[in-house]
Amino acid sequence: MATESDGLESAPQSAPHITLEQWRALIAVVDAGGYAQAAEALFKSQSAVTYAVQKIEALLDVKLFSIEGRKAVLTREGQMLYRRARALVAEAGELERAARALSAGWEAEIHVVAEILFPPWLLIGCLGRFGAESPHTRVEVIESVLGGTSEALLQGQVDLAISPRIPPGFFGELLMTLPLFAVAHRDHALHQLGREVTVRDLRVHRHIVVRDTGGRRDRKTGTVDVDQRWTVSQLSTSIEAVASGHGFAWLPREHIRSELESGLLKPLPLRDEKERLVPLYLIVAAPDLAGPGVRRLAEIVRETTAGACQKRAPETSKV
Repeated sequence: MATESDGLESAPQSAPHITLEQWRALIAVVDAGGYAQAAEALFKSQSAVTYAVQKIEALLDVKLFSIEGRKAVLTREGQMLYRRARALVAEAGELERAARALSAGWEAEIHVVAEILFPPWLLIGCLGRFGAESPHTRVEVIESVLGGTSEALLQGQVDLAISPRIPPGFFGELLMTLPLFAVAHRDHALHQLGREVTVRDLRVHRHIVVRDTGGRRDRKTGTVDVDQRWTVSQLSTSIEAVASGHGFAWLPREHIRSELESGLLKPLPLRDEKERLVPLYLIVAAPDLAGPGVRRLAEIVRETTAGACQKRAPETSKV
């Protein structure tokens, strides 16, 4: 006859108990490039991060890193576990967001990332409408440039995005196509040439560009191969520099409408590429898990932007 102890002895052993925090430590070490950097990113001590990684190795009886020269690199087993750990941590985050979305009422807080090219008056108008309907929902807006918008989505930092790119794994709908023009102060030397401006002409003058807020910046995106360049962090700073006569820049009409109307800034008579068209997409980070607040804000953004595009139609076919 089988006894209770027999049943216990025959039961399969439980799997190693590795916590999400330990997996997060491994991910941080790889992504940050070392234990010290990972500790700083996680706001933990270096010894705590080291212990977490060593605990994984001990529980699974694997070696995660090997030393090549003076650098620690992932072993084949480490690479596999790193990939699976990222998927596991991401899934855990999705589960937490789903639980919050199922709670009664609108979300307490919504996170939005918006490309700085999106007209600020339009963004504020959308937030104003939403605030009137849900005054107690906090909205945090990250204003980003190029890669920064995609990174915020990929890292799960936001619920809603207005982006010039749709990162892999996401779906977006076109909100508008925004034209950018090369402009300079009305007294700038490029306006004194008395003819069409060529790329060769541009190369001998200062180009004012806005820095990509993404971690992996593409320094060539939107730039001209020039000898002189100022790189700034804000679109408003770029506009101020150009309006002060310090160089030329590709700027959206909606951000410099008053400067154009007053004649302070004038579009350059370029021979080629007279305008650059930048698409802006609305992306809901997790459509199936989005709460009522996120869905309503997305609807407001669609409606408000469509209305603005229709209103501007007599002036231009694009906002």
